[in-house]
Amino acid sequence: MASCVLAYSGGLDTSVILGWLIDKGYEVHCVYVDLGQPCEDREAILEKARVHGATSSRLVDVREEVCCDFAFPVLKWQARYEGIYLLGTSIARPLISKVCLQVAREVGARAFAHGATGKGNDQCRFQLAAEALDPDIELIAPWRMAEFRSQFPGRTEMIDYCQAKNIPVKASVEKPYSSDENCLHISYEAGCLEDPATCGLDVVDFGMTVSPLAAPDEPEPVSIGFEAGVPVAVNGERCSPLEVVQQLNQIGGRHGVGRIDIVENRFVGMKSRGVYEAPGMTLLYEAHRQLEQLTLDRDLVHLRDRLSPEVAEMVYYGFWYCRKMDALMEFIEEAQQSVSGEVRLKLYKGNILIEGRESPNSLYDEAIASMEGGGSYNQDDAAGFLRLQGLPLRVQARVNPRDY
Repeated sequence: MASCVLAYSGGLDTSVILGWLIDKGYEVHCVYVDLGQPCEDREAILEKARVHGATSSRLVDVREEVCCDFAFPVLKWQARYEGIYLLGTSIARPLISKVCLQVAREVGARAFAHGATGKGNDQCRFQLAAEALDPDIELIAPWRMAEFRSQFPGRTEMIDYCQAKNIPVKASVEKPYSSDENCLHISYEAGCLEDPATCGLDVVDFGMTVSPLAAPDEPEPVSIGFEAGVPVAVNGERCSPLEVVQQLNQIGGRHGVGRIDIVENRFVGMKSRGVYEAPGMTLLYEAHRQLEQLTLDRDLVHLRDRLSPEVAEMVYYGFWYCRKMDALMEFIEEAQQSVSGEVRLKLYKGNILIEGRESPNSLYDEAIASMEGGGSYNQDDAAGFLRLQGLPLRVQARVNPRDY
């Protein structure tokens, strides 16, 4: 009997896919990858998989890993897809693939199944990561298979299937939108959000953040400490990577920080409307950028900023495991060595205000920058500097005079 590993959440889609794979003759090993999803009875989910035919089911806790080895390297790049999206879902998918392939190797399975649709980005991230790690793995994506879609053209048929097999699912035919959550963020899409004229901020029942309008009337200070670009402390207390994110989620969330509503360009070519909230990561991006302003020289940070959109694209598309990404991660690791210190923020009704920043590696020299008289900067030097900078402009102006 052929065996496969299924990335399993216990929701409607993966419950149906588990039954469908068993019906097709597969021995199925279910893997629940714990990325910090909302409070669920993990053991009940695993038991549900076993009761309904899975050969095995297990939970793999990667909450620390997704923060330390995935989110924080992307943070060092200040990578935002199309300038705004912090990549919370994109970051997690290659890790899910890695975990599932590790289990597949352990149990001797040669196939990896997932519940991503043929329209979305997740299918790309799962498959590209899996093939980069194991080029011989068989990918099973039921939503891309006509046989599966003909049996399950909609949610009604999926719910009927679960009822016929006595598979309990919390699902209804009417669903205003879908959501996906991990410790980094929550994403909301589909349903009523497919109309870009609909105000997503009014429709969505946010899980991490209060509305800025309902946030406290008093601002709240928060400090974040970094070492070599990695956040290591909140309000002076050292924390693990997961604890940093969790604490900042709570602090930022109660002040309405980190909500966005965007129309993004999917890798498969279509435009997609999404609403996201990422309070903790939004605070980290802002604090990290502020600390870089003190500690990174101009040419290095400008080079990083030119490469950052390309890194964001690679993460969004699913090219996490490739030599180009390896090289870029080596670069950013070296580039961030001086990014250590503390940034003080103040949060008020969705806004992030900067209170101060300090670093033992600060390149800011008040004696040079001061507008007061004296100091170590000789303004006479600027005349020669600008004369040389203007040389090509003067030559061009003599050859090709401009009309003004």
